Amino acid sequence: MINGIGLVVILACVFGSFIWSGGKMDIVLHALPHEMLAIAGAAFGAFLVSNSMLNVKLAGKGLIRSFKGGRWKDSDYRDLLTLLYALLSTFKKGGPTAIEPHLDVPKDSPIFSRYPRLIADHHLSDFICDYLRMMTVSFEDPHQIAEAMDNDIEKHHHEELAPQHALQQVADGLPAIGIVAAVLGVIKTMGSIDQPTEVLGAMIGGALVGTFLGVMLAYCLVGPLAAKLLETVDSDSKTFFVVKAAIVGHAQGLPTQVAIEIARRMTPSSKAPSFQQLETALEEAKNDLNALPV
Repeated sequence: MINGIGLVVILACVFGSFIWSGGKMDIVLHALPHEMLAIAGAAFGAFLVSNSMLNVKLAGKGLIRSFKGGRWKDSDYRDLLTLLYALLSTFKKGGPTAIEPHLDVPKDSPIFSRYPRLIADHHLSDFICDYLRMMTVSFEDPHQIAEAMDNDIEKHHHEELAPQHALQQVADGLPAIGIVAAVLGVIKTMGSIDQPTEVLGAMIGGALVGTFLGVMLAYCLVGPLAAKLLETVDSDSKTFFVVKAAIVGHAQGLPTQVAIEIARRMTPSSKAPSFQQLETALEEAKNDLNALPV
């Protein structure tokens, strides 16, 4: 929603100020189709040349993602903390034999199945399951676990940012591509040097539309969308640090509720549940655990 509002503001202010100052939109509108074809076509072609097909598809999804924003709501962070509490409590109480059935097929687990939005993110659910499973085979050194989790998070973050880097490269190249389109317009104008002054003026104005479009698309559309995608990826990655804090705290031998409280403090301030909200959620989780068949 806010992206759409921003685009409307850009168009209204840019073209509104142009018209207000006496600019003639007919020159811009006449040049717009062929200048846009040259710029957008060249930018898209360069994008295809510089990226794999996988990255091209991911960039398309990234554009949609930049409009939708981050996927995690306030309630999702509370659910994540509650899920971690249930899993770590089960692990501490029953050991590897108690936790392994929940890790093998999370969607069939009575603990995981309470949180379908978390299971739907297979990167996050695999991250949780993989490290809990590793701890069942005596991989329990907190420092080694923290280092391994940091490496995994960094790798995942790098892969998630690949489409963002691709979009940013397009934004960086658009001003120069706009100059290419403008130069072609100037060449066309020089071929009509015998025309009247008003005709030449309109042709030069049309050529400059190419430079204008290249700069505007770079700094008012593609660049901002790439920046929004970066913000979205960074926001969505916070859940991994929450998981890391809880599991490392468990490996350090902290009481489960203390480990979860440390993890709560790793959640973004705007989305973190209050101490009381988490306390209530954990009480419900305790009752649910007690109700599970032994």
